[in-house]
Amino acid sequence: MTRKPLVLLAAGGTGGHLFPAEALADALSACGIDIDLATDERAARYADVFPARKLHVLPADTVRGRSPVALARTGLALARGVLKGYQLMQELKPAVVVGFGGYPTVPPLLAARFAGRPTIIHEANAVMGRANAMLAPRVTAIATGYPGIFADKPALAAKAQHTGNPVRPAVIDAATPYEAPLENGPFDLLVFGGSQGARVMSDVVPHAIAQLPPVLRDRLRITQQARAEDSGFVREIYAKTGVRAEVAPFFRDLPARMSNAHLVIARAGASTIAELCVIGRPSILVPLPGAIDQDQLANATALTKGGGAVLARQSGFTPDTLAELLISLMRAPGQLAAMAQRAQTMGRADATARLADLVIRTAGLKV
Repeated sequence: MTRKPLVLLAAGGTGGHLFPAEALADALSACGIDIDLATDERAARYADVFPARKLHVLPADTVRGRSPVALARTGLALARGVLKGYQLMQELKPAVVVGFGGYPTVPPLLAARFAGRPTIIHEANAVMGRANAMLAPRVTAIATGYPGIFADKPALAAKAQHTGNPVRPAVIDAATPYEAPLENGPFDLLVFGGSQGARVMSDVVPHAIAQLPPVLRDRLRITQQARAEDSGFVREIYAKTGVRAEVAPFFRDLPARMSNAHLVIARAGASTIAELCVIGRPSILVPLPGAIDQDQLANATALTKGGGAVLARQSGFTPDTLAELLISLMRAPGQLAAMAQRAQTMGRADATARLADLVIRTAGLKV
């Protein structure tokens, strides 16, 4: 019996890395290709439903400080991961190894290079992260979520292809035409911030809503993600102001809720922006501050320049400023419709297929 070709995916840390890897896994599996996943212990806890034949856990660590002890600890973990990864390459002999960013991808990608296997990294953000920046000169090919991120690096641009960011099938299914709110009709507002960003949404958005004129507040139907410890006071503020609101720590049908929204307030992670663009919805984006790479700021800036979003830096994201912005947008349905259309022009609903094609070509597979 002929053995199926094997593609080893390397992803870990967050859903922003695992979601596009999962989308690629589904597409390659449909082509008759076996999928294995290499990740670290942290991400392995969340990868139990990943569509892979096997899960391989490799030692890895992020750079947590500049002290000699911290650097030595990180270096030792990565070295152990590379050694174990090399043994894995000799055992599996994957047709290609594909990494999705974050330090858990460094050991398997370096091991694959040492073993002479083809390698690809996917950079989801508008600015390259540290792990991918380390790997980029060493890999066979680079897939990017944004065009032109290597405009000043011709050597990397020569092996880069803009595929876009893969999104889940549920996002593709939720992509329906935008219907602007009627002048005096209901206005659906979706608010979410991810595991790292929900608190600021809870602190700011309800108080901003309380400042809206009653005629606008009465139109609102709010869906808001809030951490369990924040949900009580968020619901209380909305109840006091008489606003219809559904508040929960997690929504399994978030793509469908995004499709139903007239406006979205969110963080600016690459997966969030990819979904906003494929579905085509206007947004207010609040990038996560303090990130070394400032990746969310770069993502939000790109969509804002394209006309699909409003950028709101967290330092100026207050109830007063948000209330003013909401008043302006709720009274401008034409502007919201234009933002939705511009966001959708930046979306790549075919990103998964384009990335799968790059993987198949780089591996030299016949499918």
